[in-house]
Amino acid sequence: MDRRALREALHAARVSDDHYWIEGVHEPGPTPVDHLFLRGNEGGGWQVGAYERGASEVIAVHGDEATACAHLLALLT
Repeated sequence: MDRRALREALHAARVSDDHYWIEGVHEPGPTPVDHLFLRGNEGGGWQVGAYERGASEVIAVHGDEATACAHLLALLT
């Protein structure tokens, strides 16, 4: 699964658009106050995390996009 397929899976599962942010695929504006995110990691790989009260907390860093997408999907469904 890649980020676009993840977006489709979340939409099919009827997960509210304001519960997540996916870099380059689903970046709602204005940015939701509290949400889970998937974004590229500065050193390579992918970060899955939570944005709450104005601060980001990385939950996990994955070496590949598919694993990161599966992780976010599991957190949201």
